[in-house]
This record gives sequence, structure tokens and C-alpha cells, in this order.
Amino acid sequence: MSKETDIEQIERTNTTTGSFNEVSSTDMAVVHYTKFPNRWAYVREAIKEPAAEFFGVMILIIFGAGVDCQVTLSANTGVAASQKGDYLSIAFGWAAGTALGVWVSGGISGGHINPAVTIAFATFRDFPWRKVPKYIAAQVLGGLVGGLIVYADYIRAIDIVEGGRGNRTVPGTASLFSTYAAGYMTNVNCFFDEFIGTAVLLIIVCAFTDQRNGPPPAGLVPLALFIAILGIGVALGLQTGYAINPARDFGPRLATAMVGYGKEVFNFRHQYWLWCPILGPILGGLTGIFLYDSFIFTGNESLINRPDARARAAHERARNQERQKPPAGVAELDV
Repeated sequence: MSKETDIEQIERTNTTTGSFNEVSSTDMAVVHYTKFPNRWAYVREAIKEPAAEFFGVMILIIFGAGVDCQVTLSANTGVAASQKGDYLSIAFGWAAGTALGVWVSGGISGGHINPAVTIAFATFRDFPWRKVPKYIAAQVLGGLVGGLIVYADYIRAIDIVEGGRGNRTVPGTASLFSTYAAGYMTNVNCFFDEFIGTAVLLIIVCAFTDQRNGPPPAGLVPLALFIAILGIGVALGLQTGYAINPARDFGPRLATAMVGYGKEVFNFRHQYWLWCPILGPILGGLTGIFLYDSFIFTGNESLINRPDARARAAHERARNQERQKPPAGVAELDV
């Protein structure tokens, strides 16, 4: 058998098994790679986008809820004052969680890690609606798992603050995982606070991803988001805890309901969990992207920039003119 025949046979074998191999001869080397080297590779290809969203939100909650627990619980557990942290520590923790969550998921799924972002981009941009349910499910599940991980890590400190394993209070230590508004806030104030925070976030996200508007250098979008979330936290975080992300609130809220806080996490202020940290961010996100696309964005992937009837008619007339016969003599050329 010739060298060429040997190499062809190895090519077929490598393509079937999906492995890296190198064949060397005096004058050639052939390297092959198959995208699906085993059965798990097929499964991974099917789930990698929602998996990226899952891990992105999980990391967000581990850093965010983790810093909430560290700063708040340390005040009652005998920790030295220098190790307690303060509100600025909380703002930095949530900003770091957002940046790192986007860094983990951005290259695979786009780094939404927020149902408000997913719904806004599906409504006004070209993000496929068929992906929305699995993205949101993965985001909420990531928030749930992240909340459970942080609770398991800080359970002894929570026991000390609450006075025992059987004691769990709402808001109390439940507020370490999900958002609960300050007592002086009215329902309208609460909704507006989450609405405006998410609208600002989406305007910033749209600017980051707009190639016509000086976006951050490649790979630095997470750093830009770190600055954005830090700014929103220190400017708008006092009154409702700046959820600005339904999965960031609902996933950990489910976790608290499961570990002993009960249905009170949902009954607080007449289903506060629904109309403030879920509906507020979703409507705020839609408003933010609508404003950016209406006044700044010029890309044709936006719903705002789709051709109207007059533009379509003009385009059709131009196409018809292009179909007219070419100048005399050109049609006879043998092209």
C-alpha cells in the first residue's frame, strides 16, 4: 500500500473517531480534528448556550449574595471590624460577579445572564425567540444553585444571627439573597426604582455592543460592565437593592423558600417579588433598548430600523430598473 493510501485510510479513521492525530512522512504531515469526538460532545453542543447562561448567573450570585452575607453577617458573629466591609464592598462584589459572569458566558451565549436583557434583545434585535425560554430557564436555575451554594457556605453564620437553625426571618436574613424594599418606599417608588435602573443598564449595554459608537476593545466588555454595575449600585442601590435582573432575584428567592424561609418570601408586600424585581426590570429593559434604538442605533438588526412601506417600494423600483436590458450589443457577448 502506498504512502498516499495509508494517509487516506488514517484520515477516514480519524474523522470517525474524532481524535487529533499526526501522520508524518518524508514530505508531508496531516492533522485531523473532529468536532464531535464522542457522544458527550453532541450533548454539549446542544446545551452549551444555556449552560453558559447557567454558569454566568451562578457566578454572579456566588459573588453577589456572598458579599451580602460577608458584610451583613460579620457584624453579629464576632468578626474583626477590619474584615466586615461596608456598602461599597457590596457594590464591588455585585459588579465583580456581573463582570465575571459575563466573561464566562459571553463568548458562548452572548453573556446575557439577565432575562430582561434576553427579552429586550429578542423584542428589538434579532435574537431568536426560540432561544428565550431555555435562556431564561437556565438563568433562573443558575440563580437558584448559586443561592443554595452561598447559603450552604454561610449557614453557621446565619444560625448565629437568627438565633438557631429553626429560625429564619423575612426580610431578615432572606434579604441577603433576594431584594426587599426599604419600609418607607411605596409600591410605585419600588417599581420605578427597578424600572429606571434597568433602563439605564440596557442603554449602556446597547452602547457597549454598538460597533458604530466606540465600543470597548475586544474582550473588555466585562470590565465595562463592572464599571456600569458599580455605578448603578452606588447611585441606585439603597432603596430596593437594585435587582435589575429577574433571575438574580427570583432564583435565590426560590432557594430561600426551599431552605426554610417558606412562602413568606413570596407573600412579602403583596407579591412584591413579581411586580418589582421581575416586571420592573423587564419593562425597564424594553424601554432602555427602545430609547437607544430610536435615537442612536442605526443597525438594520433593530426593529426600529426595519424598512417601512415607502422604503420597500423604492427598493423594489430600483431592482426593477436593474433588470432592464443592457445596452445594445452587450447581450450578445459570450460571457
